[in-house]
Amino acid sequence: MFELLKTIGDKQKKASVVDLRSVDTVKVHQKIREGDKFRIQVFEGVVINLTQKNSHTARFTVRKIASGVGVEKSYLLHSPLIDKIEIVARGKVRRNYLSYLRERSGKSARLVGKEFDHAAVNAVDEVVPEVVAEVKAEPAKEETPVAEAKSEEKAN
Repeated sequence: MFELLKTIGDKQKKASVVDLRSVDTVKVHQKIREGDKFRIQVFEGVVINLTQKNSHTARFTVRKIASGVGVEKSYLLHSPLIDKIEIVARGKVRRNYLSYLRERSGKSARLVGKEFDHAAVNAVDEVVPEVVAEVKAEPAKEETPVAEAKSEEKAN
């Protein structure tokens, strides 16, 4: 039963997701439906919570200050409504849930930054799970000319 639930959950996962962490400043590109049309809305803020990172139900919360008012949005990491997640800045903290940022504003809400490679972190390889499973199931055997010559010598 557990294996069946795991396979169904794995089918719902996105094949490629950025390595998201708490205290990252991110831009979340979300699909918004208006009537019959879809548009992309960008929400930029700090990730204050990330739960069940390796699960298909992974959830993260992004917080920003808009016109002096704190705004938080929670997203499902593998939701089909999330078009793209772009990491803008990385921070350094020693905890996962940053609820203390809610009481702070101004300079006291600043977080220590950390150097990171922007292009490498945001590069997401598109991997199709079915193709990976086929490659693992059937290892390719290629013979080089040297190996062919040795096998002919052993046969003689």
